[in-house]
Amino acid sequence: MFWTSRDRTMDLSRRGVVMGILNVTPDSFSDGGRYDGRGAALGHARRLIADGAEIIDVGGESTRPGAAPVSVDEELARTVPVVRALRDEWDGWISIDTSKAAVAEAALAAGADIVNDVTGLRGDPAMARVCAETRCAIVVMHMQGEPRTMQKEPRYDDVVAEVRAFFQDRMAALEGAGISRGAMCFDPGIGFGKKLEHNLTLLRALPDLAPAGSPLLLGVSRKSFISAALGTPDLDARDWPTVAITASARGQGILLHRVHDVRPNVEALRMTEAILSAGIARHENPVRT
Repeated sequence: MFWTSRDRTMDLSRRGVVMGILNVTPDSFSDGGRYDGRGAALGHARRLIADGAEIIDVGGESTRPGAAPVSVDEELARTVPVVRALRDEWDGWISIDTSKAAVAEAALAAGADIVNDVTGLRGDPAMARVCAETRCAIVVMHMQGEPRTMQKEPRYDDVVAEVRAFFQDRMAALEGAGISRGAMCFDPGIGFGKKLEHNLTLLRALPDLAPAGSPLLLGVSRKSFISAALGTPDLDARDWPTVAITASARGQGILLHRVHDVRPNVEALRMTEAILSAGIARHENPVRT
């Protein structure tokens, strides 16, 4: 499995990849205000990379339930200098987490490789054109509703079938807009317009969601459904359950994982992969006597 952006290709055929979260916002649910200056943001990006992140996802607008919207100018000021500075010192993959075409275009010009859009490239009519013209990689996320109201009363008849159908529809529409299938990655949007049971049901069905041949990105890190499942309001208690979900999802074949705490999730991927590959070489190349 491969994921392409412009003249770059990420090989996802053998090992999972961690996308480290870099929120340059004052109000994100988990780390708002910690990295909203250029120096602090770059310092944190370096730590994420040292811990094993192969993608850094830079976001300048919180999408937590009830978060206030951010203007284009403000989002540009928060994100583009960080993307540019990070590109100057690192050749890994950079993602811009935005639903605004103007922000995506500026971040791509500054060196980003991926547009990660929580609206599935539906929120801004110009987004598909920007992504097609730049040939960047994209993350198409499923969300019922919009961030300010998405958790009020989400409803599904069959959440797995509906998310899968959404991805198929978006793939067809985006191919029609000029975006290559190889540039697309899909995110089921855990916690975005979904109740606890919807999230858990999707986590059991991950291999059935993305269109055949396309990678799935999983973003569960520190989300509130973990506290709901465990019966604890403690935000700090969500990190190790995130690692458990990463290992479980890797066992199902999910290769891209968006997280806050990089190192333990990378270790969970490598350990799961060691188990998955145990004995394969021996069985593929039996000793002949």
